[in-house]
Amino acid sequence: MLIVMKIGVPKEIKVHEYRVGLVPGSVRELVHSGHEVLVETGAGLGIGCPDDEYRAAGAQILPTAAAVFAAADMIVKVKEPQLPECAMLRPGQVLFTYLHLAADKPQAEALMKSGAHAIAYETVVGRDGSLPLLTPMSEVAGRMAPQVAASLLQKNAGGAGILMGGVPGTPPARVLVIGGGVSGAAAAEIAHGMRAAVTILDKSLPRLRELDARFGGQVRTLASSTDTLEREVAAADVVIGAVLIPGAAAPKLVSDKMVASMRPGSVLIDIAIDQGGCFATSRPTTHSDPTYIVHGVTHYCVTNMPGAVPRTSAFALNAATLPYVKALADRGVQAALAADAGLAAGLNVSAGKITSTAVAEALGL
Repeated sequence: MLIVMKIGVPKEIKVHEYRVGLVPGSVRELVHSGHEVLVETGAGLGIGCPDDEYRAAGAQILPTAAAVFAAADMIVKVKEPQLPECAMLRPGQVLFTYLHLAADKPQAEALMKSGAHAIAYETVVGRDGSLPLLTPMSEVAGRMAPQVAASLLQKNAGGAGILMGGVPGTPPARVLVIGGGVSGAAAAEIAHGMRAAVTILDKSLPRLRELDARFGGQVRTLASSTDTLEREVAAADVVIGAVLIPGAAAPKLVSDKMVASMRPGSVLIDIAIDQGGCFATSRPTTHSDPTYIVHGVTHYCVTNMPGAVPRTSAFALNAATLPYVKALADRGVQAALAADAGLAAGLNVSAGKITSTAVAEALGL
């Protein structure tokens, strides 16, 4: 039996976050299925979708986030709730968004206090073992990383003054990608397309074989070890950290000493910063203040990289999240989780308790 659910979409409030939880097309699908969608005014402006487009899709426009949170049975967002948003959640309410709790104990404690059911996009598992709701944003962040690096390598940006692709007679930039998963492969693909000299490090030999075949042997693939990391980091002009342990804190693979060994003006981009970062020198930054320098090396550790290209990101994310939003709305949270073990793996906090082992271990809870 279909459950009619009120689905709320507040405007994102994280610094320079322009994405939105539901695009108008997704709203139309949910309304067509009999649900009510409540959208905070202006929530879609960052992706070029004004309130009138949401009204045309069948949404009700509410004046404030507080009104959305108060009326909705389920809140659909993009970024982790900020503490004022956590305070608006209530027992039994469903929150469906990215959470990245392993690196954010205050948020975890606030969600526990709320009594809500918090389901994290990044730990939902597909039938094939993939992470279907993390994949689209990993692809975006991976593809963005080389273009960000190319800009930061310019002398006017404080870089070493190296062109990513070089020119005939002059070598290209050396780009090291640590981690050959979705974001790492995407970063390598774009860096290779920019004619940089690309090396991918990964612990999995089968994955390295896949990448070698994918790039036709034109990208170096190396088995990761401490010795290899030290050597390759020191030689790189750009290091892109793309390491992921689902739900858990990222391992600190690049030490302070390794960063100090790099040429001044080199660039580090930490895609794993949402999970705490994989460089010892990493700390979260924002789009308004994206970089800082340690040992003469520029660090870019923006926690919501895809927020810089919100239209692409929001539509890509919705293509992946909509079936899950619809399942939660159609069946209700308990039945939906019982019917899909992969969706149940996304449940991180429920009724005041941490329900993810990886998160609990990372936070010591």
